[in-house]
Amino acid sequence: MKGYTTQEVPSFYATQSYFVGLSLGLWMGVVYACTYKTALPSKKADTFATPTHFGNLYNIPADNPMHPEAVALGRMLFYEPLLSGDTTLSCASCHEQARAFTDGQAFSRGIKGHLSDRSAMSLVNLLWNNSFFWDGRAKSLETQALVPIQNPREMGLSIQDAALRLQATALYPPLFRKAFGSRQIRPEHILKALAQFERTLISANSRYDQIVRGEVQASERELRAINLFMTHPVPEANLRGGNCGDCHGSHLTTLHTFHDNGLEAQPQDEGRALVTGQAYDKGKMRAPSLRNIALTAPYMHDGRFKTLREVLDHYNEHIQASPNLDPLIMEATNEPEGQSLALTEEEKEDILLFLHLLTDSTFIQDPRFSNPFVAPNRP
Repeated sequence: MKGYTTQEVPSFYATQSYFVGLSLGLWMGVVYACTYKTALPSKKADTFATPTHFGNLYNIPADNPMHPEAVALGRMLFYEPLLSGDTTLSCASCHEQARAFTDGQAFSRGIKGHLSDRSAMSLVNLLWNNSFFWDGRAKSLETQALVPIQNPREMGLSIQDAALRLQATALYPPLFRKAFGSRQIRPEHILKALAQFERTLISANSRYDQIVRGEVQASERELRAINLFMTHPVPEANLRGGNCGDCHGSHLTTLHTFHDNGLEAQPQDEGRALVTGQAYDKGKMRAPSLRNIALTAPYMHDGRFKTLREVLDHYNEHIQASPNLDPLIMEATNEPEGQSLALTEEEKEDILLFLHLLTDSTFIQDPRFSNPFVAPNRP
């Protein structure tokens, strides 16, 4: 497939590591430093295609290499209601493909009508993430998958009971044998299969991607919108910018960082501080990828904004001076000694245009990610 690199993903990794220096965006340079392991040859090499312009700094644990059988099993488990306490919900209940794997709710509804504490995040390009959830409390997709299954307000089932349920079916033991070599279903294999499937949820065919790959030519307005989105304003140099790339830079539209973005003068949700215990992290949340953002309303960790225009208005006009407000937001202005970002109406419309360039219709319709228990539509 054009624009993709086929990566070898073997079962074992050597101990020798090397330093990867520099990965540049098309309009904004972003420096990454990372050490990762080189691959040993294996008898059966499984391949996994990744977009070239996303770079190779992705995360696949050495103890959970990608295999087609495990990915297929993970897809089934993602849509399997047996993983919820009352067998009414699956992972897909809060992560719908048509909504770029969100659910359109400010707070997701779990078993017995319980509401979640935060909005369900989009599951997109997770392969490049190094932590998960709004507060970053999970360090891998395997540990992330465990949380909603066992959370009594979400799916409400222990992972041990989930394994027993699947073991009692005629369907799953043979599939686990194909994926992991044994008909005995172990809790960790449930989590590994889910993680493998979720690592395949790659969105990289939006118009923005096509522009980056040189497959289509950007219009003058599209180029202006992209530059505006990525640029930090410097009014003294007459350099106008939307200041978005400071948190949502790179082709992944996230730098995997945590910020207090001025939603409240005194944040009600402590965010990252609940993980680190540090006062300077109070109110900080992950800056998520903006891929398919036009499909994932409402916005922010509590779904307070219904539209992208409301989000822009917040950053432009309604930033609250909270104790840990991000300095890159605090001082961002397009006017000398300005007190706000001070975007014009035309600039707001250009940023909205850029955000719509990130919609990937092939991703939300890809049959590889759809519900395997539903027969495809036939003419």
